[in-house]
Amino acid sequence: MQKIAFLFDAGQVILSTFDLDEVLQRILGIARDYFQLQNVAIFLLDKETQELCVRSQIGWDEGKEQIRVKVGEGLTGSAALRKQPVYAPDVSHDERYVCSATSTRSEVAIPLLVQDEVVGVLDFQSDRLNHFDKATIELLILFSTQAAMALQNAKLYSLERQRARQLQAINAIAQQSTAVLEIHELLSRVCCLIQEAFQVPQVSLFLHEENEMVLRAQYGDLKLQVKEGSRFALDGAPWSDILASGGTITENDLTKTPDSHRFFADCASRTLIPLVSFGQTLGVLGLHSSHRNAFQGGELQTLESVADICATSIQNANYVERVKQLAYMDGLTGIFNRRYFELRIMEEIERAKRYGNGMSVLLADIDKFKKLNDDFGHLAGDEVLRQVSEIFRNHLRKIDIVCRYGGEEFGVLLPETSGQLALKVAEKLRKAVECFQFRGVPLSVTMSAGIAAFPDHGTKRDELVRAADIQLYAAKQAGRNRVILAPLVRGQSNSK
Repeated sequence: MQKIAFLFDAGQVILSTFDLDEVLQRILGIARDYFQLQNVAIFLLDKETQELCVRSQIGWDEGKEQIRVKVGEGLTGSAALRKQPVYAPDVSHDERYVCSATSTRSEVAIPLLVQDEVVGVLDFQSDRLNHFDKATIELLILFSTQAAMALQNAKLYSLERQRARQLQAINAIAQQSTAVLEIHELLSRVCCLIQEAFQVPQVSLFLHEENEMVLRAQYGDLKLQVKEGSRFALDGAPWSDILASGGTITENDLTKTPDSHRFFADCASRTLIPLVSFGQTLGVLGLHSSHRNAFQGGELQTLESVADICATSIQNANYVERVKQLAYMDGLTGIFNRRYFELRIMEEIERAKRYGNGMSVLLADIDKFKKLNDDFGHLAGDEVLRQVSEIFRNHLRKIDIVCRYGGEEFGVLLPETSGQLALKVAEKLRKAVECFQFRGVPLSVTMSAGIAAFPDHGTKRDELVRAADIQLYAAKQAGRNRVILAPLVRGQSNSK
């Protein structure tokens, strides 16, 4: 009668909640108090690795909480393999014993079964020899049956709640694709939504741009090892594998991978999902964890659905961006116009302030352009403007921004470029223009340019443009066909 009363009371307690952690603590508390045990633990089975992992414990020695036991090893592993209780009346004489508390003298491990499938093991340890008699073990078996039911209910409840959160996240991401059309804001919001919904330590979004992968957004708890905006060659790891396979890649152990390839400090495993829209790989969604084997495929299908929505959202944002750019294009030369220059210079200054990479502004002007128009006609002048624009595009990086600033003047923004490097770039452009044979113009065409760098010559738009413009005027006064870098303000040191 006492046994029935105990099982009824225990069942009422552990089945009265669906919170997994609370269920575990109630199971341990009942086992410890009723059976007068010092050490009690619950192991849960990791199906992928076939290891039993400590999920919760009471009374174990410090530092033993992370024990993982393979199925078939130790008393707990043997119980899981045999699907039957395993008892060691004297652990000092049992080779299977794995020490978790030095006070332990006897131990019994009982598998937690759901429909004859092992989901874990309840482990009971006593500081007395042969503490568990036959009647006690039988009662523990019945108690373990109730515990397995409670765990399964809690897991199912937790899974349903998790799926509900994920569905909300998918819906929110879909809404963002129509509500947010600015690409950088969209990527940041998506990373945040995925990280919170799927409870992963770190989420990142890489975009495929000009034969490189570029880190455009990230959100989470891991420390970033590379900077946002960092670019990676497609023929390097892991991008070459993703593009070759066209599918998701999961890397379960990155502990020996160089930091530059892990992207985040302490990243031990990750899943990388390609973002594909209409057969085109737009980028990669990355999920990162500080634990090995963190991504075992249980949520892979849902995450791939999220990646599909992300790809569509990014494609839509790209379309909007292209439409915007049409409003910022110069009709004659095909490069950006003054309006775009003013928009981007503010963005690049803010980016330089945030990441400390610096940036430079170059203002260039075609020498004696009015005379060229007068001597050879406006059609020839227009052709010179088009050809100079093409020279600039061909000799600059993809991340550099070339604009027709007005008339025969050009504005160039050079992200992540110091003043000295910008001087070399400007000199390369000057030589390219001087050596080019322009159609319809038998004379040599030259240009002059002034350069200013952030933060050496200013930290605001007006300061940088004024400094570059002053040096452009100085180059003209000095005889044209030359480039001049603004002098350093007293007290500042040159950028490296």
